[in-house]
Amino acid sequence: MNQTRCSWANMANPRYLDYHDHEWGVPCHDENTLFEMLNLEGAQAGLSWETILNKRANYRAAFDGWDAGIIARYDAAKVAALLADAGIVRNRLKVAAAITNAQACLRLRDEGLTLDRYLWAFVDNAPIVNHWPSGARPAKTELSDRISKDLLKRGFKFVGSTIVYAYMQGIGMVDDHDETCFKRAVR
Repeated sequence: MNQTRCSWANMANPRYLDYHDHEWGVPCHDENTLFEMLNLEGAQAGLSWETILNKRANYRAAFDGWDAGIIARYDAAKVAALLADAGIVRNRLKVAAAITNAQACLRLRDEGLTLDRYLWAFVDNAPIVNHWPSGARPAKTELSDRISKDLLKRGFKFVGSTIVYAYMQGIGMVDDHDETCFKRAVR
C-alpha cells in the first residue's frame, strides 16, 4: 500500500520510514527511550537525522542500552573506547554531553522527578497538534526556547532550542505530521 507520508520522510530508507510511521510524533513516556532520543538529537547537531538513525543500533550497544545509571559513571577508558568506535559519531563534545546528560538525569531522579514527568508537564501531559501550512515547520518555538533554558539550567548539554524542538517532535510532545500524511489521519 502506497501511503502519503510527511515530505521529509526518505522513502528509500526503510529505517527512516519505520521511524516516521511508528515513532515520530507518537507520544513516548518510556524513560529509557526519552533519554536515548535526547542524546541522539544532540548527536545529530550539524548532521542529518538519517545519519544518526542509521547508527542508532550502534549507539545503543556503545552506550549500554542508554542506561543513565551506567553512563553517568563512564571513565576515561570508556570515553576513549567510544571515541574509537566507528559505529557512532566520534565527537568528544557529544560523547561528553551524553555522560553529563546521564548525570543530570540522575539529579532529576534525586529531586523525585522522572524525565517523563518533567518533560510532559511542559505540555500539560498532552501533545500539541500543530497545523503548519505545506509542512513548513519551525526550527524552534517559544516553548522549545523555554524547555531548552530549563534543561541547560539543570546541567544538560546539547539541548539548544532547535535540538529541543526536534526532540519534542521525535517523542510526540508535538505532532507536526503534514496535513496530508496518513499519520495525521489516525489522530
